[in-house]
Amino acid sequence: MQCASATLELRDEADAVEAICAANAKGVACAIAGGGSKSRLGRCAPQAQTLSTAALSGVTLYEPNELVLSARAGARLSEIEALLESNGQQLAFEPMDYGLLLSAETGGATIGGVIAVNASGPRRIKAGAARDHLLGFRCVTGRGEIVKSGGRVMKNVTGYDLSKLVCGSYGTLALLTELTLKALPKPETECTLLAIGADEAESLALLRRVTATPCEPSSLAMLPAGAALAHGGDAAAIRLEGPAISVAARRDDLVARLASGGLRFETLGEGDSQALWRGLRDAAPVAGEIGQVWRISVAPTEGFAVVERIRRAGAPVLAYFYDWAGGLIWLCLESAPDAHAAVVRGAVDVGGGHATLIRASAETRARIDVFHPQPAAVAALTRRVKESFDPAHILERGRMRAEF
Repeated sequence: MQCASATLELRDEADAVEAICAANAKGVACAIAGGGSKSRLGRCAPQAQTLSTAALSGVTLYEPNELVLSARAGARLSEIEALLESNGQQLAFEPMDYGLLLSAETGGATIGGVIAVNASGPRRIKAGAARDHLLGFRCVTGRGEIVKSGGRVMKNVTGYDLSKLVCGSYGTLALLTELTLKALPKPETECTLLAIGADEAESLALLRRVTATPCEPSSLAMLPAGAALAHGGDAAAIRLEGPAISVAARRDDLVARLASGGLRFETLGEGDSQALWRGLRDAAPVAGEIGQVWRISVAPTEGFAVVERIRRAGAPVLAYFYDWAGGLIWLCLESAPDAHAAVVRGAVDVGGGHATLIRASAETRARIDVFHPQPAAVAALTRRVKESFDPAHILERGRMRAEF
């Protein structure tokens, strides 16, 4: 998906089999590209050729009453979302658009790319990640073999769940050709309750308190004072979705539960609420800064401590915000040759978690580990999985790990 010298346009699944078998015969490494919006994610590892899935487009099945949709890997996410919208439905995992963050085309994502990187947005804390909505898929492995996994309903029996492997594999295991996804009804309305006046640590503690209430928030974020999209100080943002009468009642319940000295509350109506969470989904508070961007995943109780450790270590913080009640941190630092990797990962390792370098120059992404180093046992398992799908390391060689 990056820095390739030649592009081969795939017309169908048979073309993918032929291309991968030919690459195996010649020992040629291949990148995989759909819309190209995620070409700057992962390590910069130049490949000899790119296999383009752009022509593998279109929705192949949509049954609104069954809440199921199938599409070829090159189908535009915008096309799928528009189709679902016309029937009052949505992809509940709220896939992120990386275009704003990576200076690429916004709205250019394909459904294959979304699944390949497991792109999931603020609603993940309630609805789950992309991998939780993938019912089935077809793909061509690095062996040149067609594999079909799953079906059109959620499984309720034991068995191999290959969806969990291909989601987030960045194309290193297989070239996806078709995907079947679960759709869900769109909520009738939404609002966002902003709690303003507590400091950063208190605001994050407040969000954790909200998760223990029966108010069913769908998203929980914390915007430090001065952050883009912030509202006049450290702000805890709580999204409520559902029938209008329920949203209003839960909003009033939360205000009563959280009210304390010094706190003030603001409510964003449906339009403003949607705009706020769309911006947070696409990392807008850090995207506009000129610097290197990290995505840090930790336990919600560790979020504030991680940022403080990074600050105390002297890393120059430009902007940041918290999603998932503090469990996800988007962090922008002044650029450095090593992207401050030792500082960031040292801060994360204290409490457990992982840090991924999302935005940096090609030179930096070729030089350092973009993904968090794995323990030896996990790394060995990762290698075995890779080699079972792609023993010759034909697909996206070096995209996730320098060694394969």
